[in-house]
Amino acid sequence: MLKTHAPQTVKNTLELLRRVVNFGVNARLCSPLPFKIEFPKCNNIVTEDLNPEQLQALLAAIERSKHPVAGPMMLCALFTGLRRGEMFRLKWADLDFVRGFITLTDPKGGVDQTIPMNPRARELFETMPRLCEWIFPGKQDGDGNYQQRTDIKKAVRAIKHAAGIPDSFRALHGLRHVYASMLASSGKVDMFTLQRLMTHKSPDMTQRYAHLRDESLTKAGQVVDDIFKSLGNDKTKTA
Repeated sequence: MLKTHAPQTVKNTLELLRRVVNFGVNARLCSPLPFKIEFPKCNNIVTEDLNPEQLQALLAAIERSKHPVAGPMMLCALFTGLRRGEMFRLKWADLDFVRGFITLTDPKGGVDQTIPMNPRARELFETMPRLCEWIFPGKQDGDGNYQQRTDIKKAVRAIKHAAGIPDSFRALHGLRHVYASMLASSGKVDMFTLQRLMTHKSPDMTQRYAHLRDESLTKAGQVVDDIFKSLGNDKTKTA
């Protein structure tokens, strides 16, 4: 497959095979593989971001959108950094407005986790209608009951295009990156805290934002130099 397909495609295929086999083994339908699946190396670490003008245009497009779920989901990704699947599974019962936390059930890491509910996220949730147990519900069945949402691509893509955002920017996952980039570039959030907020299993995933924090700290250090320069060159010279 590597002769005709990208390494990431091959990796995804092998990962699917691994999951199918593990399911069969757990269900006692087949025996484990007698060999270890080796995955090709992929350099697919991409950090997506938006400049202030693009972000402002996107927020305006979200405000204009009449879709009941797409806009709020995009804002949730921007305010909390949640993954698409985590938002699909999010229920009102997972929100603790008293303590100010969001519980993520069955996240990508596999273990339930909690993240803080910041004021922006709280305001978003408090203004949303409670139609059913799901915060971002899907379609209604024949009995009028809302189902768990499984897709939102078309609606969020329409908002992205209305804002003039490039096609290469992944609407929901990209906003998760924007959230992390804003925290890292603020210089006020260390990498361990950012890892916890992003619910990364490994610090390696969080390190993609380390350069933003370094740039912020460098700029902060420059402030000290600017202060002394404002006092006059003669006063800042050392012996």
